Amino acid sequence: MQISTEMVKELRQKTGAGVIDCKNALVETEGNFDKACELITQRGLAIAKKKSERTAEQGVIECYVHTGNHLGVMVEVNCETDFVARTQEFKELAHDIALQISAMSPLYISEDEKPADSKDDAQTVCLLRQPFIKDPGKTIQDIITETIAKTGENIKVRRFVRFELGY
Repeated sequence: MQISTEMVKELRQKTGAGVIDCKNALVETEGNFDKACELITQRGLAIAKKKSERTAEQGVIECYVHTGNHLGVMVEVNCETDFVARTQEFKELAHDIALQISAMSPLYISEDEKPADSKDDAQTVCLLRQPFIKDPGKTIQDIITETIAKTGENIKVRRFVRFELGY
């Protein structure tokens, strides 16, 4: 099957994967768009799993203050090198995570931090399990995993704090 540049472009826009990766996925799936998306996602998860043990000590501290100055968030997002920390993609990820914390008020980063006796729903109180506010079909962990696949580096949310007046 002939793979058109439009098909590659559409897959790249949906997944954020590189042009070559998109073309290869379409070739392997014989032009099936949905299967190609799934294949790219699986490869991204494999890359993220492989990199998860690597040390992430560089990064950024992103601050977000909501209109009216009644709500503020600081989040530390780490990666392996300062080169990646300076990229626009990484900065956007950190900003999106700060917006997520502002909007959804998580209490913990992951289920590992949640007390064993807590009856709270992990999807509500754990940042990484929450549906992404800009795309509820994905979780914050999914967004981080996609960025790991794009940058080739381990990325972690180290810590965050959310301030709200009157609370």
